[in-house]
Amino acid sequence: MSTESTRQLVVFSLGEEEYALPITQVHEIIRWTEPRSVASDQAWVRGVISLRGKIVPVYDLAERLGLSAERPEHAKIVIVETGADMAGVIVDDVEEVLTVDIDALDTVPAAGDPAIEAIAKIEQRLVILLDPVGLFGGAVEEELVEAVA
Repeated sequence: MSTESTRQLVVFSLGEEEYALPITQVHEIIRWTEPRSVASDQAWVRGVISLRGKIVPVYDLAERLGLSAERPEHAKIVIVETGADMAGVIVDDVEEVLTVDIDALDTVPAAGDPAIEAIAKIEQRLVILLDPVGLFGGAVEEELVEAVA
């Protein structure tokens, strides 16, 4: 049985805060492209884009996390695996890929949000590690696919 002692994280910014996603779940990072709007009950659902012929839902991560969002001109869309499918999340900028020791990851018992997996303590920085599956449940993705079908 192998146990991981480190994890690689893709670190990105939303406003003044730093967040991360596990590199194993990041498919690619693309330049900002305006998603095609689709009807949704969720304010953080921005629409869909076509990525090499595949329809991919795009979510406003700042809105999903309850942050006020001024989107910079250099915004990026991070394509992540969310269980069995993919989704794009809008971020201000991608900062770096970090390798962190498992010991540097602390759970956040008070968060109570399935979107937050842990907090990474890296020197003087606190980076919030997100769980893509917890961020965007499959129901919203199914709603989007049906909306464009």
